[in-house]
Amino acid sequence: MEMEAKVYIVGAGPGDPDLITVKGLKIIQHADVVLYTDSLVNEELISRAGKHAHVLQSSGMDLEEMVVIMEKAVAEGKSVARVHTGDPSMYGAILEQMVLLKQRGISYEIIPGVSSVFASAAALGAELTVPDLTQTVILTRAEGRTPVPEREKLRDLASHHCTVALFLSATLAKKVVKEFLAAGWSEDTPVAVVQRATWPDQKIVRTTLKNLDQDLREAGIRMHAMILAGWALDPSLVDRDEHRSKLYDKSFTHGYRKGVVTND
Repeated sequence: MEMEAKVYIVGAGPGDPDLITVKGLKIIQHADVVLYTDSLVNEELISRAGKHAHVLQSSGMDLEEMVVIMEKAVAEGKSVARVHTGDPSMYGAILEQMVLLKQRGISYEIIPGVSSVFASAAALGAELTVPDLTQTVILTRAEGRTPVPEREKLRDLASHHCTVALFLSATLAKKVVKEFLAAGWSEDTPVAVVQRATWPDQKIVRTTLKNLDQDLREAGIRMHAMILAGWALDPSLVDRDEHRSKLYDKSFTHGYRKGVVTND
């Protein structure tokens, strides 16, 4: 792979080292410098870096330190793989890096990755958008030390009664329950929590809105967890045949198939 002297912001995926894009893996294998979030990215994936690569952990660095390293490497004509967990565009804190890189005239490219929200849905065997049930997924987080914009309060978002995926919110379960109930959700609404999705120690908790806080405490889940809430998370959906899409309906015509009209 021909690498350029620039920064590649690579999404490493949720944990399983095989859940990375082909392009992302090639960049890690060929980059001159690999700077990765060691508290979250699987070491097995990073071990696939080339023998020539200078591999650095970013957990002990502040933003400016990281940017100085990337700037120096690019100035020397080297390629840099800045490896983030999941998909960099979701709570990846990449904007602040891109601002400083742009100010210094350093080129960068974002390589998407598999987000933990979709890895969690896969682990649960769930479809997040179910015909005649919900066709919308809201990706957000509960408000803790970091505020959310006034128009994005969880209670207001939950008022849409669609599937809601909560990042970075396991320690705020009581607040989550309060906001959902205030938005008119039933206490019996299905909720699923996946901790460390796709890692060997992955943990899954299926519960209801009413029991969410208690079940998380009993499971000892405080971090690295995705909370998925809504009726699309009802595990009994696979026992029924009532939520079919139009796409594969034999009477539905689209650009690749002419529907068949029956007299049934």
